[in-house]
Amino acid sequence: MPGLIGKKVGMTSVFTDEGKQLPCTVIEGGPCVVTQIKTEEQDGYNSVQIAFDDKKEKNTTKPLIGHFKKAKTNPKRRLAEFKNFKSEDYNLGDQVTVDIFENSKFVDVSGYTKGKGYQGVVKRHGFSGVGEQTHGQKDQERAPGSVGGASDPSRVFKGLKMAGQTGGKKVKMLNLQVIKIDAENNLLLVKGCVPGAKGSYLIIND
Repeated sequence: MPGLIGKKVGMTSVFTDEGKQLPCTVIEGGPCVVTQIKTEEQDGYNSVQIAFDDKKEKNTTKPLIGHFKKAKTNPKRRLAEFKNFKSEDYNLGDQVTVDIFENSKFVDVSGYTKGKGYQGVVKRHGFSGVGEQTHGQKDQERAPGSVGGASDPSRVFKGLKMAGQTGGKKVKMLNLQVIKIDAENNLLLVKGCVPGAKGSYLIIND
């Protein structure tokens, strides 16, 4: 299996044998259940669908309840498809655990960043603000400043950095080093940070 669905637990630090401190993110990796196997003949492409994290049946639509019953598993919160796998190695209802990363030195982790709502240019783009911050000057401290020319070009160019919706975007962190795998507790420790808040869902690719 080339990947797994996980959940961000939080951050910690690990000391190496040389005494170096490494900042690590703890990810709960699975266990995931194989809920569908797609083939070239039937679906036009090959992939395997896995599901993670139980949820109540009363909060699940009837089509999805039937979908999960085919795999003989409880309703799940998150579904994801992965390509580039050996179809003969998996069947409906099989469990995929964090053990798949035992021989992996690096992984890619994707998720959604923390949503911060509508923010100004200082918080969104790191502007320093305009105007003095002394002599009672208050109305322009965090203003964006000039945004365009006068009669030429008589408009504001597309892509200009302005206030707006911040965060809540899909981000992929590449080549994160695998520090430790705790198969007993389904935990994966990777070096550095990953997108999202604690408890957010992640896609981990080998």
